[in-house]
Amino acid sequence: MLVIRFSRVGRHNHAQYRIVVQEKARATTGKHIAVVGSHDPHLKQTVLKEEKIKQFLANGAQPSDSVYNLLVKNGVIKGAKRVVKLPAKPAPEPVAEEKAVEAPAA
Repeated sequence: MLVIRFSRVGRHNHAQYRIVVQEKARATTGKHIAVVGSHDPHLKQTVLKEEKIKQFLANGAQPSDSVYNLLVKNGVIKGAKRVVKLPAKPAPEPVAEEKAVEAPAA
């Protein structure tokens, strides 16, 4: 199955992303089929190849949630944004103190 997702590039502490089409099982930095855009979250700049993206979507490629939201924001596709936030970690349970039972003195 083909997916459209981010592939991180850029320097240390200054992330930039390529938007790539890959097989789902491949690593995000691995071999890709096509580069269909780029995104710089620091400068809020996005470059998209809309025709290629629409072509891959029509042929069955599935965008990741973050890429889907970026495509909706830039008007490439229509729809409601998806929730991307990770679930909150459950609070640690308080440890109940066990009372030591003293053995009777003999």
